[in-house]
Amino acid sequence: MLENGLTKIGFGGGCHWCTEAVFQTLRGVSSVNQGFISSTKPNEFYSEAVIVSYDSRIIDLNSLIEIHTRTHSSTSTHRLRDKYRSAVYYFSDSQSAEATQALEKIQTDFTKKIITEILPFVAFKESGEQYQNYYQQGPEKPFCKLYIDPKLDRIRTKYSHLV
Repeated sequence: MLENGLTKIGFGGGCHWCTEAVFQTLRGVSSVNQGFISSTKPNEFYSEAVIVSYDSRIIDLNSLIEIHTRTHSSTSTHRLRDKYRSAVYYFSDSQSAEATQALEKIQTDFTKKIITEILPFVAFKESGEQYQNYYQQGPEKPFCKLYIDPKLDRIRTKYSHLV
C-alpha cells in the first residue's frame, strides 16, 4: 500500500515491543505502529504485530523481510504462536508475491523451515499509548536489555548499512 510516497507492510513475530524497536532502527523506515493485526480465517484473531511505513527507494521489502526473519523465532512453532504469529501482512497482491519470493530466497540460508506466513492484512488495533515507542522510552529497562538489545546488536553487526 502506497501512502504519502511511503509503502506500508505489517510484521508479526515475537513481542511487538521487540518488533517495533527493530524496525525503528532502520534507515528508510518513516514510522512503526505497534499493536495487533488480524487476517483472514483461520488467522482472524488479533496477534501482536507492527505496521511499518517505509521509503522503498531507501530500503526494500526483501531487506525488511530478511531482517524480520533474523530477529524473531521465525522457525519455531512454540505454544504462543497464536499471540505471536510469525507473519508478513500484505496490503496488495504485488506485495504478497514479492514477500513470497523473498521468503523463498531467504529460506536457503536457514537449516530449519521458516514458518513465517504471508497473510492479507484485515484490521489493526493500536497498543495503548503507554506501550508505544517502548524501547525508546526506557532502553535501560530489564526487558529491553534482555530481549531487545541483542536483536539491535545483531542488526548493527549484520545490517550496519541499513541502520
